Amino acid sequence: MKPSCRGLPALATVLLLLAVSSCTARAPEPASVSAYGAYVGYEPSDVRRLGELGAWLGGPAPRVGHVYLPGDRWSNIEGAPGYLESWAAWRRAGAKRMFVLNVPMLERTEGHLSDSVVRAELRRGASGAYDGHFRALARRLVGLGVPDTVVVLGWEMNGTTYTHRCGPDPAAWKAYWTRIVRAMRSVPGQRLRFEFTPNRGRDAIPWPRCYPGDEVVDIIGMDAYDAPRGLGFTAQVEEPYGLRAHVRFARAHGKPVSYQEWGLYENGDNPAYMRGMLTWFARQRPLYQSISDYCPHGVWGCRSHPRSSAVYRSLMGGGAESAER
Repeated sequence: MKPSCRGLPALATVLLLLAVSSCTARAPEPASVSAYGAYVGYEPSDVRRLGELGAWLGGPAPRVGHVYLPGDRWSNIEGAPGYLESWAAWRRAGAKRMFVLNVPMLERTEGHLSDSVVRAELRRGASGAYDGHFRALARRLVGLGVPDTVVVLGWEMNGTTYTHRCGPDPAAWKAYWTRIVRAMRSVPGQRLRFEFTPNRGRDAIPWPRCYPGDEVVDIIGMDAYDAPRGLGFTAQVEEPYGLRAHVRFARAHGKPVSYQEWGLYENGDNPAYMRGMLTWFARQRPLYQSISDYCPHGVWGCRSHPRSSAVYRSLMGGGAESAER
């Protein structure tokens, strides 16, 4: 029987110590103290699936809706995709909800362009050549009734996947980011928040070299998948430019942290990673976290990770955040 925390009897010293330990020990905080969400797809039908994820967890529905703009051409970066209407309606239906939108900085964003082409494009952007596209996007978001969208601009810039990568010219990249933010903030009615989100670790370039400055960044995020193969969670925390460095950097700059992309990857069904990430969130209290819920990353939409799924459901479902208002 657990000793009472009040009016402890005069027991032997060892029993007293055990009682004090029982009274003061704290269970791990629920991972969902922060707003949570998942990328479950971008189609209008996927709005419903986001609520189904909450039902599966046994708690309130996620408060974070997360989608991406295609970066194949400028008209899509300006907000042309028709699915934005459905996600905007979802956001407007709950005052505590957050709409998170990944926005490419350049068209042909996955075109595998050479460094010389990327460098020239970044410099054109820094000169103001593309300001109009981003003003158009800001007007689109205001018109849809989501002027407080979290804009994840030029994500994973420290890597090599996207045309909007920083490595070919960090100075031009930072100047271009600044121009985009100022262009979008010039639109009447906007209350946008801009998120700087590199990959975890060094990747192609140390991500602090790409940081454009506190004036034009509201949130400092990190994409943190379980990779590379064989790298344990503790190493992911402690590696150069890893999880701990990210939190320290954000605190030094007075910004909240976030994790708009995370999940399993190169180490398969890894419950230790899942427990590590959810415990990390509980301790660090990010503004929000959003798992990528499709294979090979997910735990709900991907059936090949049953042990990780059990950990996610256990830690996220039991201490779910307060109901929406």
